[in-house]
Amino acid sequence: MCETAAAPHDPLVPVGVRGASSPERPATVPSSPLHSPVDPMEEHSTRPAKRRFPGLPGQIAYARRFVARHLGDCPDPTTATLLTSELATNAITHSASGRETGKFEVCVHRAPGWARVEVRDLGNLKETPRPQHRDPYDTAEHGRGLDLVEALADKWGSEARQDGMGRQVWFELTWEEPDR
Repeated sequence: MCETAAAPHDPLVPVGVRGASSPERPATVPSSPLHSPVDPMEEHSTRPAKRRFPGLPGQIAYARRFVARHLGDCPDPTTATLLTSELATNAITHSASGRETGKFEVCVHRAPGWARVEVRDLGNLKETPRPQHRDPYDTAEHGRGLDLVEALADKWGSEARQDGMGRQVWFELTWEEPDR
């Protein structure tokens, strides 16, 4: 997992990463067919990119741009930015991250043919985020974000943050690397 050192005067400044070159995996991962025992980070570890954003609706676009910059050479950065937007929106809508002094963090992990994006909020630990599987003809404006994540991501999940200060929701995308 990413570690951070915040710049108190400007939360939009990229945040440094400390620790080993291989990020720790969350200790609690829900059992589900979405999770497999193979971890691409074990073979090819790089330092994750991480940034903290104020918990304001206008910051969602900055979170998308941050992910796009770090995944720009993957075959479908549009899917990654869409899913980041959904998770960041959920963070500020359904957790303390959306309060006046709230914030959320986005962490991007990369390996050949694989990316994982984590959105960490100041969370609601009483409820586990779940897709709502809404009727496609339902005209309600909200409630489809995790349905999109479930449909477009290769894997996704949610767990309490290891520091106990909220929740982390993540997704993974995979693709075939061209032969060199």
